[in-house]
Amino acid sequence: MERSLFIAATGMEAQRLNIDVISNNLANVNTTGFKKSRADFQELLYQGIKSAGASSAEGAELPTGIQIGLGVKPAAVQKMFQQGDFVSTGNNLDMVIEGNGFFQIAKPDGEIAYTRAGSFKIDGEGRVVNSDGYPLEPALSVPANTLQITITNDGTVSVLQAGNSAPVQIGQIELAQFINPGGLSAIGKNLYIPTGASGEATTGSPGADGLGTVNQGFLEMSNVNIVEEMVNMIVSQRAYELNSRVVQTSDEMLQMANSIKR
Repeated sequence: MERSLFIAATGMEAQRLNIDVISNNLANVNTTGFKKSRADFQELLYQGIKSAGASSAEGAELPTGIQIGLGVKPAAVQKMFQQGDFVSTGNNLDMVIEGNGFFQIAKPDGEIAYTRAGSFKIDGEGRVVNSDGYPLEPALSVPANTLQITITNDGTVSVLQAGNSAPVQIGQIELAQFINPGGLSAIGKNLYIPTGASGEATTGSPGADGLGTVNQGFLEMSNVNIVEEMVNMIVSQRAYELNSRVVQTSDEMLQMANSIKR
């Protein structure tokens, strides 16, 4: 009887984790470039009571056995990198990647991080940076007398300066891609860093070698589907409720067994 209590407890803990993942998805529904997560689960070990194929007392072979499952456990929380919706902003430094790839961001410690959030700004030194002041990699510097910034689909960045009639190219945006984006480690601030599971980054110009193209004046919104997350939350809530009912039922059965008198 105690076994059912522990099995139900694993189910409740699994659904608690599932709700944690869903709540984070919903909290970031308006976060630029956010990618939703999905919790994956797997069954625990089975306790063998009788083995299939064993011989019975009469010499016959048992067609089935008896195995009791011991519950469930979280197996992974996976990032889902499907494309989010695009929103037109009209901002010259807002960029969206249409297709595969990540922008490269140089962290203060020199490490390169990766992001799908293309909301960039210009800092006091003229560098193109993200919202935390981390510069885009390769570095781009915008001259002080710039009137207009133009970014083409292949990542070429040009500026029109005061007193000039023709734009001048100031740099080239490079994108990175991974053989397994789901293996990237999220570190917050819309940034990811590679792991052994993701593989090393391969870089290139937008539109080349399977990389997506860059579109100026747009942002990629979160790929969270609110309706889908609400349905998942209801299912998870009901599963938690059912597992708690199993705990209650097992407790009542134990109480009945304890109250048996001769």
